[in-house]
Amino acid sequence: MAKRSFIQTLGLLDSDTFDSGASRTLTEQTYNDLRTDIVEGRLLPGSKLRIEHLRQRYQVGAGTLREALTRLVSDALVTAEGQRGFRVSPIAMDDLEDLVRLRVHIETHALRESIRRGDAAWRTQLRSVYEELSGVEQPLSVANRAKWEALNVRFHEALLAGRNSPWEKKVLRMLARHGERYRCYAMELPDHTRDVHAEHSEIFELAMAGQDARAALALEAHICATPYLLLKALREGRIVFPGNDLVEGGVTTPTVASAPSLSTVAT
Repeated sequence: MAKRSFIQTLGLLDSDTFDSGASRTLTEQTYNDLRTDIVEGRLLPGSKLRIEHLRQRYQVGAGTLREALTRLVSDALVTAEGQRGFRVSPIAMDDLEDLVRLRVHIETHALRESIRRGDAAWRTQLRSVYEELSGVEQPLSVANRAKWEALNVRFHEALLAGRNSPWEKKVLRMLARHGERYRCYAMELPDHTRDVHAEHSEIFELAMAGQDARAALALEAHICATPYLLLKALREGRIVFPGNDLVEGGVTTPTVASAPSLSTVAT
């Protein structure tokens, strides 16, 4: 039997959340359903998550819901309020800017190290993931958003895989999950045309060429594009983050991911 690392033995490394072939327990399925509804805006930011309402919506028991909600707390998508239960984490530009600063700090340094240390196997794997991602973002569409999100995360992880850091991967995966909510809101900006594939291609080509400094700068610009677009739209009054006039139980009918194109989505 192959030995596992200390971290893996403790169960601190997540399995790939986006692996559709993995078997799903009831708690896992409930977690995924809740997460999707939070990310896509069906459960509003700041809304109270009442167990009795959620039991009817998801057709599962209170214990299963609490387990799933506890996992979402670790993803920073849900806030625990002690004896008062749970609430969908609010969204705000300050939160997004803090998230982006942390991503830039970690990912740009990690990318430079990965390029310097990466071997032929790393470059082969990076090319494979890049080509798979390219197949779903030319063009992007709402219909393939979930698949794109999964491949997008894999691409960013592949960029950094030249250096092996399990904790780094764990932290960045959590940040990616939280940032997905903001990408969904960016989809609602109809007057912005952004070629995300071109950004990915630039980062990929620079990484493959061993140009670590330029690749890091391109990655930083790529990560910062979403907050720039959203901040500009907020200042111009073209978008408003939800969270007021919340529906009882935190459930709302409209979905956020209703934009005509995903070309405005970042990272």
